[in-house]
Amino acid sequence: MADAAAIRCSGLRKCYGNLCAVDGLDLEVRVGECFGLLGPNGAGKTTTAEILEGLTEPTAGSVELFGQGWGTRSDRQVRERIGVALQETRLPEKLTVQETLVLFSSFYRSRRPVEDAIAALGLEEKRNEQTGKLSGGQRQRLALACALVGNPDLLFLDEPTTGLDPQARLRIWGVIEEFLHAGGTVFLTTHHMEEAERLCHRVGVIDHGRLIALGSPEELIDRLDAEQIVAMRLDRSIPHEGLALLKGVRQVEATGDTLRLAVRSLGHTLPGVLAEVAGQGAQVLTLETHRPTLEDVFVHLTGRGLRDA
Repeated sequence: MADAAAIRCSGLRKCYGNLCAVDGLDLEVRVGECFGLLGPNGAGKTTTAEILEGLTEPTAGSVELFGQGWGTRSDRQVRERIGVALQETRLPEKLTVQETLVLFSSFYRSRRPVEDAIAALGLEEKRNEQTGKLSGGQRQRLALACALVGNPDLLFLDEPTTGLDPQARLRIWGVIEEFLHAGGTVFLTTHHMEEAERLCHRVGVIDHGRLIALGSPEELIDRLDAEQIVAMRLDRSIPHEGLALLKGVRQVEATGDTLRLAVRSLGHTLPGVLAEVAGQGAQVLTLETHRPTLEDVFVHLTGRGLRDA
């Protein structure tokens, strides 16, 4: 069924003493969708992924993958259906790329041809290279190839393009899109907004282990009710209550001497904003504008950026 759940978790918690990395998370990921879990470093993204993958035992709550929970006789059957690319994957350094993929494919009854996985990730020239001699980006591509070689129905990707150059990032995005087009399901953790907006059908925003927003990228951005974001750095901090009252200003976020305003019409609103700043005796040092993104959604919800620790 198109609307069946590939992943379902309820009341998910993972605590280390008094610290809860995941705090009462409820999620459902549909078969055939790419679901992105967004948040800053330390928000609980990786811990959530590891619980869903069956690598970490939760403190409380339930997890089901394709209707099956972990810790039952069906564990092997479930693992046969998933591929996992961790944030940092350690591979046997003396094996070549091809030998590594042959090894990983031997773990599965349903396998993708090793040659297909090598070609998909652009590793043809490195097939006979030992993994210990690969660059960081090449290792990440090999880790994704290892996740795909078992021909999974569900792919877990934990920040798959962090540290990659733009060309390598685009290649991996293309591989993920091909996997989705073939009917696969993807659970993706990331703090790259362009990645989430391009790949994800729905995203969940997590902070301090709790889900604070859920919807498609377009739905979350529309909640800002703004056509443009204006970011200004001033020579000193000023009260921003007057800015919030200006016609066309939907929201104002102030951090020290930096202001971020969500506005309806840049041409009509910006002159009034600049006049208000000047009227308070401040000078604009830098000014940037852009269309609203998921980054702006997160700043509005939490007061800090998705890349902040």
